[in-house]
Amino acid sequence: MMVPGAYPRLPDEPTGKAGIPMADEIDEIRDFNKGIIAEFRANEGKVGGMFEGKELLLLTTVGAKSGEERLSPLAFTRDGDRMVIAASMGGAPKNPAWYHNILANPKVTVEIGTEKFAATAAVVADRAERDRLYAKMIELSENFAEYETKTTRVIPIVVLER
Repeated sequence: MMVPGAYPRLPDEPTGKAGIPMADEIDEIRDFNKGIIAEFRANEGKVGGMFEGKELLLLTTVGAKSGEERLSPLAFTRDGDRMVIAASMGGAPKNPAWYHNILANPKVTVEIGTEKFAATAAVVADRAERDRLYAKMIELSENFAEYETKTTRVIPIVVLER
């Protein structure tokens, strides 16, 4: 059993050009995510550290370019039966890879706790609906408010439905 929160520390600020992480920072983020995934699976979906008491999901997408499965741990909130995720990438100037993957192939696999199921991902196009759902993400974690201040892009909101 993993010790809650026993994964590498996420870099505070990307130091690469225009806030895009450099190769060594990308490796740190991958290690961080691998630790979260291992802890999630070892503890029936529960993780510690900065995610203590928060719900996380594991999102499996198919790589837009590679065609290979990609796994991402993500914070989420619920809106009725839908799961809501934000393509925030910590406020980086570009969208995360998983976002591009769902644009190419919206059929995904979601893990919540010990449950694993197929879902369809859809980007919320309506700005008012996007803003309403992003406010729910901020309620989940104030970090999402900070991410908006770090980037000029509108952070996409994605809903996952069974």
